[in-house]
Amino acid sequence: MSGIIGHVTYAVLAEKAAAARKLPVVPVIRRHFSSYLCGAYLGCDVQTVPAAICLDTGEGVGHGTQKLERSPLTGGPVKPWTLSLEGREITPREIHETLYGRAHLILGWPARTRELAIGLGDFLDYLADVAGDALELFGPGHRPLAYVLGWLTHVTGDGLIKSVLEGINLDLIDGKYTATNRPVQDLISFHDIGRGELGLDWRALLDDLARAPVEPVQVHYMRCREPQGRLGAHFADGWAPELTPLLEAVMTVNRAHQRARNPRLVRQLSLTPGPKGEPTCDPELSRIAGGLSYREMREAAERADFRHALWQMGELIADAMEKVIARQERLQDLPVDDGPDWETLTRRWTPPG
Repeated sequence: MSGIIGHVTYAVLAEKAAAARKLPVVPVIRRHFSSYLCGAYLGCDVQTVPAAICLDTGEGVGHGTQKLERSPLTGGPVKPWTLSLEGREITPREIHETLYGRAHLILGWPARTRELAIGLGDFLDYLADVAGDALELFGPGHRPLAYVLGWLTHVTGDGLIKSVLEGINLDLIDGKYTATNRPVQDLISFHDIGRGELGLDWRALLDDLARAPVEPVQVHYMRCREPQGRLGAHFADGWAPELTPLLEAVMTVNRAHQRARNPRLVRQLSLTPGPKGEPTCDPELSRIAGGLSYREMREAAERADFRHALWQMGELIADAMEKVIARQERLQDLPVDDGPDWETLTRRWTPPG
């Protein structure tokens, strides 16, 4: 499933929770909201590359290590996608195994590099060092910091939803983080939460996110360069400068592929009138969710108190932000004005009518 809908929802709710606490990072987030949201997805999910090439259209299709026999665009044949770099053809599997753990810190490492994972006891210190370096090494502007704060929401959110970190209580259809649950989580986040409660125009928001610039600070926090700054001083292991060209190429592909995915994703998550006029979701999403209709998915989400789980997510990510601020004095000296208000920030994302 999409991944991006959940992580953007977490990031938006975390900003609201942080604003309620008057955390000093909020004006930075609001001024660079697209980069914040980009960090919340592409700043971590570096596996966002095509799985294959549709031979009818030449377009990249699928996502990462997904196995496709036919093109989801035309039903026609496909060939595997690879990244051409320095005379090599690099597969999505190699990209995933090489870079995923480096972005996610506390999870997702293959067995051969698992010793490089950041322990839970060091997790917040790592984030605080990266935040300080974003200001001192990648400034003087605050956009890299906004990107890092978005990345923080993803790493923390993944840790919570995948039960590496404690705090989220959710038992939806068959547990907390399962393939069956993902269509339900995406559809409710997209429609009920995103459009209904937050007034988001997902088309514009996702397009802005995918057009946010590549941030060199990502190469730093993934340790794909020579060690430097606070992070290099405090975390000496795992630096791999030989991976710089790969990660830089992948970050460019991430944005291009996400721009292609966005309209497909919005179409898949759109609702259509059923035989009796009731909202009906994409049949494939219903199949993945165990045959549930959209109405039944909403009922399942209501029984599981999915909104409360999202509230917990926003609060717990804001907790992480607050703890990082306490560890990093540079974050305590940020400008104290409120920045643009929510209405100004999101005016272009409000659907017509």
